[in-house]
Amino acid sequence: MTDPGERPGGPRALLADRDYLRLWLVGGFANAVRWLELLAAGVFAYDQTGSGLIVAAMTAARMLPMLLVGALAGAIADALDRRRLLLAGQAAAGLAAAIVCILAFADLLTLWHIAAAGGVSGIVWASEMAVRRRMVGEVAGPTRIASAIALDTVTNGMTRMVGPALGGFLLETVGIVGVYLLSAALYLSGFALVAGLRWSQVTRPLRLSQIPGDIAAGFAAARRSDLIMAVLAVTVVMNAFGFSYTAMIPPIGRYEFAVSATLVGVLASAEAGGSLLGGLLIASGRVPPDRGRLFVAGAFGLMAAVALAALAPWYVLALALLFLGGFGTASFASMQSTLILTEAPPEMRSRLMGIVTVCIGTGPLGVLLVGALSDRIGPSNAMLAMALAGMAGLTLIRLRWPGLGR
Repeated sequence: MTDPGERPGGPRALLADRDYLRLWLVGGFANAVRWLELLAAGVFAYDQTGSGLIVAAMTAARMLPMLLVGALAGAIADALDRRRLLLAGQAAAGLAAAIVCILAFADLLTLWHIAAAGGVSGIVWASEMAVRRRMVGEVAGPTRIASAIALDTVTNGMTRMVGPALGGFLLETVGIVGVYLLSAALYLSGFALVAGLRWSQVTRPLRLSQIPGDIAAGFAAARRSDLIMAVLAVTVVMNAFGFSYTAMIPPIGRYEFAVSATLVGVLASAEAGGSLLGGLLIASGRVPPDRGRLFVAGAFGLMAAVALAALAPWYVLALALLFLGGFGTASFASMQSTLILTEAPPEMRSRLMGIVTVCIGTGPLGVLLVGALSDRIGPSNAMLAMALAGMAGLTLIRLRWPGLGR
């Protein structure tokens, strides 16, 4: 048997690896559920209340656990069996989706039920970077890690493209019952895939008294590396100011473009479509492996596309601009994990990925801010203001850590 680091790293070779394939599919199912539920919950909330702030709050309910428990998830994943943690997460999220489905079928569903289920899924999501994404990198091996993470990013782009469109279609055809029935089925499928995973890991006892020290050690390791600190700073800006635009898609689609729920879903999927193509280019090795510059350029590219889309007077133009912005997302997302996993000491990887999750978890703050701005200045203006603020933040980071782009 060849060393994992010496095996071919193209997409076909990676997908021929049984364990990588299982982890890749689990990520695909979980991401599909995440995006179709976010779209469905946003449209449901806006149709019920007409408030952009309420839509933003529904999105924040799912994302806030990343900020609150991301570092904790990283410390736990460094000690306990990551396969078992992944199994537990699939089971918990699937049960929450099934309960929402039953409540909707019985005509008892309210907004707080959806918010509570989103919170459960958000806790599971908070462990994604430290558990499943780290497993992806370790199964692939050190020389295949960039391609493996890029291909995993392709899955995220694919599901972000399909998920919202499917969510809008299901809402129009079978209602919110169908959305959460599909969610429960996909989580069950993910559970079955993880159950058959071949996984070996050295574990250690998890003592609650050691967790604060483990988390502090992770932050100390991050501070010792300018590269990691720069990646974390860009991650905060991108999630707080860049990706918060997704909360404005339902109000912009419904109010400003006056399109159906299905077309709202298509608009929400546009950036993901570009991310899918961009991720495929990176995974295939056709883009020069200049990781720092790809990371920075991708962040600026998405911000610029979001700002221009906010100014677009026509639905089709906004769709095209967000699609182009997806190429920036692919560069940012694939290089984010790759830079951390290659820079971090092995014993710190889950903890540092947990800290990345905390940075991603700042997204709800941006979502709530863009929602509040939306109620004051309108969805498009709010989206534009956040994108411009994000570009300013990225410029300051580039000046503070100029080595990130080299």
